[in-house]
Amino acid sequence: MPGDLPVRGTLVIPAAELSWRFSRSGGPGGQSVNTSDTRVELSFDIGRSTALGPTLRARALDRLAARLVDGVLTVSASEYRSQLRNREAAERRLVEILAAAIAAPRRRRRTTQPSRAARARRAEQKKRR
Repeated sequence: MPGDLPVRGTLVIPAAELSWRFSRSGGPGGQSVNTSDTRVELSFDIGRSTALGPTLRARALDRLAARLVDGVLTVSASEYRSQLRNREAAERRLVEILAAAIAAPRRRRRTTQPSRAARARRAEQKKRR
């Protein structure tokens, strides 16, 4: 559907779950700086989202706890002079943050012992040195 936001693989955030806000942006803009609302805020309610399963939702809520306000992730963009480009930047930023938050945890390294042959080679090298 147009407006839906693909995050990764089969995970797509429906457009209905995204909330947009526009306001005046500081910085460059020339004569139209006081009349155009180019700053964009994109909000996504992780806690109430139907796009995320229970495991991904819990993982995202846990990892993004410092950024969330009542379970809502908000991203803003105001670096461009055009509202369209700021919308694209906000979408990109939200996808990056969310994809990193729901990524599977890294596997822990299994500790191993060096083999007997490896220990013998190391000892032999030390003798030669």
